Amino acid sequence: MDIRCRKVTCKYNDRFVCKAKDILVNDKVICSTFENDENKKEVQDVTKHLFERKPDFAPQRDSKALEIKCKAKCLFNHNGQCVSNGITLNSIKEKPYCVSFLGK
Repeated sequence: MDIRCRKVTCKYNDRFVCKAKDILVNDKVICSTFENDENKKEVQDVTKHLFERKPDFAPQRDSKALEIKCKAKCLFNHNGQCVSNGITLNSIKEKPYCVSFLGK
């Protein structure tokens, strides 16, 4: 599973890859695992310049190394576990929404 996070101010974010032990997406489709790190600064969205320069991504993390729990009414929620091929969290400043969400 490809796990990408655009919340660069999260303490678990390492070059757009989540390094948390587990991830919980709540019933409002927000990552409850998110913890703001005051020492990290917001950076520009690298997708704006994707074809001009290669972004620095950390190596993909195997989903077997962490548990992804989900409470959202999502197509990929199977008994509280995420069964999606990938999960991506947005970069909007307000809340870390799961943009991989597909409602049932």
